[in-house]
Amino acid sequence: MDLLSGTYLLAVLLACIVLQSGAQEKNYTVREELPENVLIGNLLKDLNLTLDPDVPLSSPLQFKLVYKTGDVPLVRVEENTGEIFTAANRIDREKLCSGIFSENRCFYEVEVAVLPDEVFRLVKIRFLIEDINDNAPLFPSTVINISIPENTAINSRYSVPSAIDPDIGVNGIQHYELLKPKTAPKRTFGSITNDQGQNVFGLDITETPEGDKWPQLIVQQILDREQKDTYVMKIKVEDGGSPPRSSTAILQVTVTDVNDNRPVFKENDIEVSVPENAPVGTSVSQLHATDADLGSNAQIHFYFSNQISSLAKRLFAIDNTTGLITIREPLDREESPVHKLTILASDGSSTPSRATVTVNVTDINDNVPSIDTRYIINPVNGTVLLSEKAPLNTKIALITVMDKDADLNGKVTCFTDHDVPFRLKPVFDNQFLLETATFLDYEATREYAIKIVASDSGKPPLNQSAMLLIKIKDENDNAPVFTQPIIGLSIPENNAPGTQLTKISATDADSGRNAEISYILGSDAPPIFNLDRRTGILTAVRKLDREKQDRYSFTVLAKDNGIPPLQTNATVTVSVLDQNDNSPAFTHNEYNFYVPENLPMYGTVGLITVTDADSGENAAVTLSILNGRDNFIIDPLTGVIRPNITFDREQQGSYTFQVKAVDGGRVQRSSTAKVTINVVDVNDNRPVFVIPSSNYSYELVPTSASPGSVVTKVFAVDNDTGMNAELRYSIIGGNSRGLFTIDQLTGNITLKEKVITSDHGLHRLVIKVNDLGQPESLYTIALVHLFVNETVTNSSYVQELVRRNMETPVGQNVGDGEITPQTNDYVKIIIAIIAGTMTVILVIFVTALVRCRQTPRHKVVQKNKQSGEWVSPNQENRQIKKKKKKKKRSPKSLLLNFVTIEESKPDDPGHEHINGTLDIPVELEEQTMGKYNWATTPTTFKPDSPDLAKHYKSASPQPTFQIKPETPVPPKKHHVIQELPLDNTFVVGCDSLSKCSSSSSDPYSVSECSCQGGFKTPGPIHTRQL
Repeated sequence: MDLLSGTYLLAVLLACIVLQSGAQEKNYTVREELPENVLIGNLLKDLNLTLDPDVPLSSPLQFKLVYKTGDVPLVRVEENTGEIFTAANRIDREKLCSGIFSENRCFYEVEVAVLPDEVFRLVKIRFLIEDINDNAPLFPSTVINISIPENTAINSRYSVPSAIDPDIGVNGIQHYELLKPKTAPKRTFGSITNDQGQNVFGLDITETPEGDKWPQLIVQQILDREQKDTYVMKIKVEDGGSPPRSSTAILQVTVTDVNDNRPVFKENDIEVSVPENAPVGTSVSQLHATDADLGSNAQIHFYFSNQISSLAKRLFAIDNTTGLITIREPLDREESPVHKLTILASDGSSTPSRATVTVNVTDINDNVPSIDTRYIINPVNGTVLLSEKAPLNTKIALITVMDKDADLNGKVTCFTDHDVPFRLKPVFDNQFLLETATFLDYEATREYAIKIVASDSGKPPLNQSAMLLIKIKDENDNAPVFTQPIIGLSIPENNAPGTQLTKISATDADSGRNAEISYILGSDAPPIFNLDRRTGILTAVRKLDREKQDRYSFTVLAKDNGIPPLQTNATVTVSVLDQNDNSPAFTHNEYNFYVPENLPMYGTVGLITVTDADSGENAAVTLSILNGRDNFIIDPLTGVIRPNITFDREQQGSYTFQVKAVDGGRVQRSSTAKVTINVVDVNDNRPVFVIPSSNYSYELVPTSASPGSVVTKVFAVDNDTGMNAELRYSIIGGNSRGLFTIDQLTGNITLKEKVITSDHGLHRLVIKVNDLGQPESLYTIALVHLFVNETVTNSSYVQELVRRNMETPVGQNVGDGEITPQTNDYVKIIIAIIAGTMTVILVIFVTALVRCRQTPRHKVVQKNKQSGEWVSPNQENRQIKKKKKKKKRSPKSLLLNFVTIEESKPDDPGHEHINGTLDIPVELEEQTMGKYNWATTPTTFKPDSPDLAKHYKSASPQPTFQIKPETPVPPKKHHVIQELPLDNTFVVGCDSLSKCSSSSSDPYSVSECSCQGGFKTPGPIHTRQL
């Protein structure tokens, strides 16, 4: 425990002792040297003393100044009014607090007893003595001599002996100044003129850490001993009083011959400790100083400064040659515990060096404790007369013990040497009140000789004792006595009014009227009880309620009929026994708890608190769940609710049930409360792509598309809520040329730059969608194929390219044009041939019309045959294609393919490269969309395709596949590519050169075309040509 904490605890302890002992402290401030009968204060008003009219006083209110016999107090107190006045003996601060130079540490203390005993209190009055300017500062001598060598540098400083002022604060020393002398004698050598010293020297004041002001003489001009060897000036010191006081002294400066160096102390500040019983001649400290000069200039002379106290000069001696400080006279720590010695070392010519030696005088247990007895009850011939009917705690005297020693040697305990009906009660530090501890009995003991012993804690301890005589005056001293000082009763609550509880009885050792006893309820007794004054029967006049109050404690009095009557009291304790008359009470009628949906089974949901105003078994409450037992359990004793299910906010957001509380009474009572458990969303669902519906779909991007136009879009949903469902889109692969960009909020994929020839072909974009969930974001990856070309002349070939791209690792960019410029020229030639052929056919057709009348039937048959051969494929090919189509539309299972992607640091900071492998079988079908619970089937799509418009209304579409929340998802290394179905795959129709067959009756199906020819495999394109 540190010093501050220890001091605080000590102060609190002393305050508690003071309050319990009826002691108070009061502070006043008074100036010194006030005349007699000056009013200082009024204790009656200042202590806010008020008399209770219901408390009779044995004597009038009295304020008694308690002081030691033979002492002359500096204040007087009017006994009737409590007014405090100055006395004939004036207060002199310098005499009362000699050696104390702090403004707030000079106090004069007295004690005042407030009588009689019924209102007794002991007041310690502390007067803070204010200083007045009644002393002038004085120099140690009227002439001050200082020697300064002639080679002293300008601005060199030399100490001047300071003056002494017994006053403090602003009344102390404030200012020093040099005065110009009016006249001065003249002589041939070292002559003294009227202006000497006026411009040669200046004066400055330095302040020490202790607040002392020291004057310093400053050399302002070059000194020449041959021209002038002595300067005589006047120095003046002045205090800060109003009006100020001052004094002067002659300052004589002697210019000495050159002495280059002055002595230097090895240590400038030395602190030593010396026991106070150290014999005379004991060495205190050895000072060491050196001088860099030679010969006589190096001879050092040690001596005390004239600034040390006269007491220090009397107690200590210093060897002028060796600098050894010894004890000259016996020390007394109690007289002065610390001595500050200022030592000067001089080589005979220059200003001496200064060192300070602080001597701490340590304590020896050489003082016997003193006992000071100050009577509150005035003695008669040295004996205190005390009536045997004096009440307890009657104050007799104030005992003050003191020990001048320090620490344990000065710690004093005070006690009486044998058992007496009196005690010493501590009130202030080292002050005790002698008071009665028990009732006095004249018949038992008529006189007491009390020996008071004071002992210190030294080794060995020193003791002091004092005798105090007390004589007892006879009175009627027998009061009634209860057979039981504490009466304990028990009664069940809900009793009938007037129920008898017990009979109280007491006895009195007196006889006659003094033995007639009346029983009275104490003032602290509640009105619910009644006590028969004659018989002592205690009854309850009303029904008791344990829940309002389960215990009563009050006093009963037994009073005799003596003159004056005597009485005694006893304590009655009534315990009210419980009956089960209260139902359990919930702290709330309805409880609402919020739990995260990932709360594990049997985790803590919340706590139900219930109370019962009854006690014991009647208050033993058991809890149970009335409905909802399948989902939750509750601890019947603690009320902790736990789930026996796992939560899924997307399936059910809240649960409501009733909790019943039943007490343990013989006739049980119960109550119920409603409990609602709200499931809070947790980021446990990955985003799910709705558009594109399949990783095998593709979109046509015409070469005529302008930059900034939307070529396609992606759309995903997240079954979570809030920030967990906020989605952001990004392209993380396949866009090596930077041809496309995606809006991170809407998912719109736009053309970033104008399409050039090298951009033709199939581009595969790896699209990532991630949510903003915390603490970990979840994401999904899908593939978007964009076919850049004017048209799609062979959809089967493009679909084959898509299939082959699905077998290409995700990290490998796909988008190098599948249609080279050579292929584009070939297409143009084919188109030209077809156009020429159609022109020939048209000419033939026109010619046939001209000749139709000649051979109509032959021409019609020939035309139908040509049309059949041109448009319709043979039936065998039709059947084969129908079987293939049927086979594709009947997948047995959905294969989910996971791809491991390792991120590498890209060369381009705006592009994220992905290395990995994606294995997707060609046979993968679109049954994943079957997991969505679409409410209706739109008329514009086939029945098993997703209704995208419906998706925007649906709250929770089911993803193609889900990763359970407990499955750990590494932050970057493992990605998931969503496998999308093939239903919404965009397939363009064949051109007129393609042979197609469609015999399907499904109005939603897309006809499969078998197109003749195909595109040649393009060569690699290395750079983008603009």
